[in-house]
Amino acid sequence: MSSGKVLLGVLAGFAAGALLGVLFAPDKGSVTRKTISKKSDDYADALRDKFNEFLDSINEKFEKVKEEADNVIPKAEEVK
Repeated sequence: MSSGKVLLGVLAGFAAGALLGVLFAPDKGSVTRKTISKKSDDYADALRDKFNEFLDSINEKFEKVKEEADNVIPKAEEVK
C-alpha cells in the first residue's frame, strides 16, 4: 500500500472523528455550526497546501527530467 493512501486514510479517519466529536458536543447549535465551519476551512486550507506541495514536487521532477534530457541530446549528437 502506498504511503499516500495510508496518509489519506488517516486524514479521513481524523476528519470523521473530529466531525462526530463536534456533532455530539453539548454546545448550542450555532456554536457547533461555527466550529464545523471553522474546521472545514482549516481542512480546506490544509488540503490546498498539500495539493500545492504535490504540484511543486511534480514540477521539480519535470524540471529535473527536462534538464537531464537537455544534457543527453548534445551527447547523442556527438555520437553521430
